[in-house]
Amino acid sequence: MELSAQDLTCERGGRIVFRSVSLSLKPGQLMQLTGPNGSGKSSLLRLIAGLNESQTGSVTLAGGSEDLSIGQQAHYVAHQEPVKGALSVFENLAFWRDFLGGGDVDEALEAFNLSRLSSYPAGLLSAGQKRRLALARLVLVPRVLWLLDEPTVGLDTASLARLVGVMAAQLDQGGMIIAATHVPLGREPDVRLDLGGAP
Repeated sequence: MELSAQDLTCERGGRIVFRSVSLSLKPGQLMQLTGPNGSGKSSLLRLIAGLNESQTGSVTLAGGSEDLSIGQQAHYVAHQEPVKGALSVFENLAFWRDFLGGGDVDEALEAFNLSRLSSYPAGLLSAGQKRRLALARLVLVPRVLWLLDEPTVGLDTASLARLVGVMAAQLDQGGMIIAATHVPLGREPDVRLDLGGAP
């Protein structure tokens, strides 16, 4: 399996954010996206996930399911947490379990130290706890590709260590990760892509 993108161009608000971006990622590889604010890191992740369209080029997942889009074979964790405040922590993950197709809620809770908060209303969580709840989806339902936009924001040292462990397990199992971050992720990335801020 291989993720590849060729000659991608992103336009936003009539401005070219980046152009001619290409990348390749193989099983077990971590790619780190860097670049200043506004250079297009989030936009590139959204293009790969199929949430935005590129003005040029293409993205393919060779060896993936032909019946599913790349987005359906990936987890995309963005800046804003997909947390339903009226539901408990457990109910939020149960929703994602049912929506995404199965998984062990208790295992996902344990992975990010949320078990003791399982009955707690998600709307009352701290920013860091909401981040951990969003990241727990990574463990809940397996996906070959993880697209992580500043995944460490709001995490304390212990939670960051848990994220590093979860990412290592994903890579060890042949998964692929693209993370937009300037924070060390517990191992040297196999691939670096610096968007640089200039189209």
